[in-house]
Formats: sequence, C-alpha cells, structure tokens
Amino acid sequence: MILEMKVPSPGESITEVEIAEWLVQDGDYVEKDQAIAEVDSDKATLELPAEASGTITLKAEEGDAVEVGQVVCLIDTSAAAPSGDAPKEEKKAEAPKAEAPKKEETPKATEPAKTYASGSASPAAKKILAEKGIAANEVKGTGKDGRVTKDDAANAQPSMGTPSGGTRGSERKKLSMLRRKVAERLVAAKNETAMLTTFNEVNMAPIFELRKEYKETFKAKHGVSLGFMSFFTLAIVRALKLYPAVNSMIDGKEMISYDFCDISIAVSGPKGLMVPVIRNAENLSFRGVEAEVKRLAIRARDGQITVDEMTGGTFTISNGGVFGSMLSTPIINPPQSGILGMHNIVERPMAVNGQVVILPIMYVALSYDHRIIDGKESVGFLVAVKEALENPTELLMDNNVKRALEL
Repeated sequence: MILEMKVPSPGESITEVEIAEWLVQDGDYVEKDQAIAEVDSDKATLELPAEASGTITLKAEEGDAVEVGQVVCLIDTSAAAPSGDAPKEEKKAEAPKAEAPKKEETPKATEPAKTYASGSASPAAKKILAEKGIAANEVKGTGKDGRVTKDDAANAQPSMGTPSGGTRGSERKKLSMLRRKVAERLVAAKNETAMLTTFNEVNMAPIFELRKEYKETFKAKHGVSLGFMSFFTLAIVRALKLYPAVNSMIDGKEMISYDFCDISIAVSGPKGLMVPVIRNAENLSFRGVEAEVKRLAIRARDGQITVDEMTGGTFTISNGGVFGSMLSTPIINPPQSGILGMHNIVERPMAVNGQVVILPIMYVALSYDHRIIDGKESVGFLVAVKEALENPTELLMDNNVKRALEL
C-alpha cells in the first residue's frame, strides 16, 4: 500500500511551509513516528514525523515552498524492514574495488591549446568586465581554446590587493521562511508605526543584594535560578497596570486594551529570533516566572517551540545584555505597542547624596508606538519600571521577601 504524506497545518493562518531539511534519503526505510524532515513556517520550525513504517519516496526538494495539505513524500507500507547491517557492510567493502579501475581509466585533463584567441573575451564578457573594471587578461577563460566566456566574466572578482594570499570566497544561501518573516515584520514595524524610544538607567544593586542572599536557597527549593527576568517581568506587569495604554494595540481605527499581561520574551534560537509568550504573567510569582522562562528557553533552543507558544503577547522584553549590548533601540513586535530593551550591567561612578559611588548600572530602553502612547505615558511607564527594580522589596515583594520567593 502506498501512503501519501501531506503537510499538516502547523497553526491557524499558516498556508505554506518550506522544506528546511530532509532527515532521510530517498529510498530509505523509515519507522512510524520517526522524524523525516524539518519544515519552516513563518513562525517556527517543526519536525515532520512519518505516519507509517515503510520505504520512503521524496516528492519535494529541500528549500521548496509547499502548501499545507500538499503531498511531500510517499511511504510504501508493504516494504519489508531491512534485516541487519551485514548487506550494508558488504556493499561498503565492495565499493572501493568497483571504483578502482575507473580511477585508473580516467584520462588526465589536458590544458587548452594556446592560440591567438586564448584570453580573448566574447562581446558579452567584454561588457561585463568593462563594468567591473577588470582586464580580460586577468581572467582565466574556460571556453574553447581558453576564451573568456560570459560566465567567466560574471564570476570574475577585481583584484583587491591581497599580498598575504588570503582566501576571498563567498557563500549564497536562501533565507529560511522564519528569517524572511521576521525581516518582513521588522520592516513593517519601522514603516507602519510611529516608533519612538525613551531611555533610563537602573541601579541594580538592590537586586544584586537579594540574589546574593537568597539565590542558593531559591534554587535548592524550586529547581530554577533566581535571575533578573523575574524581577523585570513583574516590574513590567506592575507598570502595565499603572499605564494600560502601553498594554494596548491598534486595530484599524480602534484601540484594543487588555486586562491581562502576556509577556513575550525575545530569545535567540537555532533558527533565529524567536519570541515565546509567558501567559498571564500578572498571576505568576517569582518562581512561576523563572520556571516558565526556563521551559520556553529550552524548547526554543531545542527547536521544539510551537506556533501557539509564540502567538499573541501584549508586550515584549528583549535582553541584548546577554550578548554585551550597552544600549540599543529595540524594534516593536507588531501588533504590540511597546517593547523594553535590557542591556548589560556595568559598574559606573554615580552621584549619590553628593558623593561619588560605584554602582552596577543597566541602561533600559522603551520603544513605543506614539500613535496611541503619549510621551507622558511612555516616560511614566519606564520610571515605574525603574522604581520597582530599585526598590523590589517594597514594590514587588510587599516587604516580605521570603513569602514572595516562597521560601
């Protein structure tokens, strides 16, 4: 029986995917539920499992864009599973013997005969070389009798003067569907929103002190580290309640505001930028946020994140500080209206009560859509985040650290 395997729907609104990589070869025997391919959608990379055991025939190439429901391979379920590895070993042993005579019989390549035409370029090649500013005698011709062809001219590179003799290769490859979609969304965010960025600085010393005192106990009890992300997430939840316009988005001529906080966390995955969502962050404790961040980060890193886990979100946090970024202007994640950029923490001399004190400082940036968020709200929001981070015991823990950390 021949089973037709069709592309399943990876989620709502997705009508097309791309074959990123075949994990098997044409003619291989596959087991049921074995991963046979990786497919890219505009939101995630997913594995395609075999629907039955049998011999597979591929009907699409890597890089092909295929519609949801299209047949991408056939599985012959009547084929018997291969027995043992002995036949494969015999074939491997015999292969060099069969190929040896071919190597001896292969004639040696001969240099093209030198004639008056050697090194001359065709009219089309001359035009291309003239545009590049390259002399015909600098290009090795592959045409008849050494003539320079149009392809030779197109592939020719001008001499840039490399006395060290270093290589000057290049590579061209197609962007994944996910990367193309991210690019489209970023350009759309710049072109379709009135994006503006405001900045502030945060004294991270109070959080450093809390983590130093409680991080070991917290990890021993809950199995997750007490990181910065829980403090920032809960500080943002508090600020979103104070400034609900930041937790809103535009839909045509209407503004939609939410009474919940779905916080998107930008993470770097093997296939590029991914933005999984922490649902109803307003209901989570420090332990709950850290556990969810860890779970989503692992799934993104392992390529197991689903479309549903990245759909939605009312506000985004981007942490460029893990890569050493001092300051940046993060781009809004549409259709959201705000994104907070975290950066690296550096000890800086600060004036405190007339004295110069060295403090761990982080610059934070809020990019927002000025169409629905005014300057007063954006600055007030960022100041509220700063206040909560600089006074977490009172504003995030209600003056009871152990209860807030569930210790």
